[in-house]
Amino acid sequence: MAKYDRFSWREKTTLIAVVAAASSFLAGLMLPINRHENHPSILLSATEELGNRNKDKSGTDINALMAQRDEAFNKVFAQLQQEEKDRNLTFSVPKAFQGKVFQEVKLNTNQKVIALTFDDGPSPQGTLQVLEILKKNNIKATFFMIGRNVKNFPHLAKAVVAEGHAVANHTWSHSYHHVNETGAAREIDRTAAIIYEATGVKTALFRPPGGYLNNGLVAYARKKNYAVAMWSSDSMDYRRPSVPVFIKSALKGATSGGMVLMHDGGGNRTRTVQALPQLITEYQKRGYKFVTVPELMEMQDKEVKLAAGKK
Repeated sequence: MAKYDRFSWREKTTLIAVVAAASSFLAGLMLPINRHENHPSILLSATEELGNRNKDKSGTDINALMAQRDEAFNKVFAQLQQEEKDRNLTFSVPKAFQGKVFQEVKLNTNQKVIALTFDDGPSPQGTLQVLEILKKNNIKATFFMIGRNVKNFPHLAKAVVAEGHAVANHTWSHSYHHVNETGAAREIDRTAAIIYEATGVKTALFRPPGGYLNNGLVAYARKKNYAVAMWSSDSMDYRRPSVPVFIKSALKGATSGGMVLMHDGGGNRTRTVQALPQLITEYQKRGYKFVTVPELMEMQDKEVKLAAGKK
């Protein structure tokens, strides 16, 4: 993805739209356009070259142009083959966390680590801005996605995965109402399916909307061996607090192995975007490093196995 990093996320999504608009032309060349959204620079270059070839009156060798086109397309296919392997990601859950509810993980290491988490996305504004900030600070976070938002904005879900962040299930509709097992299955399984369809990622990590544990959703998630990840620090950004209040709330209860609740979707997240850089700085001043929730679980799992091996 290195060549793609020179674009901002807004530019990337614009380029993706341009490529999609050219799908009828590419279909004529028997190219699977839906697999090319992450390669706008290569495809647009090849397409432009083909579009201009009949305008060339200088005697340019058409066969040479076609050879260049084929070379460009072959590069695309080679990258797609590799990405097909890479995109089949699974955010698995260590056995100790399967079917369990947790707010933090217990670590014996002296290293201070914490996970930034974002709920209710993906969204056109909040997600892109959060991604830009995380990228600038070289931080990987965990995004708890709503299924219907993934359906509406699949390119944003892909963007999250492309940047190396973890993704997790946050139900289809973000409803707080009590549901029976059939309703819970629809909310959770449907979301798992759309996340996989959009990103190629399978996740066994779940967070219930609003943190409600007794409305049927968590019971079903636990039955399916999801790890139910809550939070140890709450930014309370759903109240759109001032930046100082946001920072104070997000730092409250901070502990190594903890998880910080924030939102990239579900409404106007301007305050979150404004406060996030400062929050990152404040955690760094306190000696924290940032990891994803799956990484936190793996860290604890490794410590437990290492301790067991020494007995």
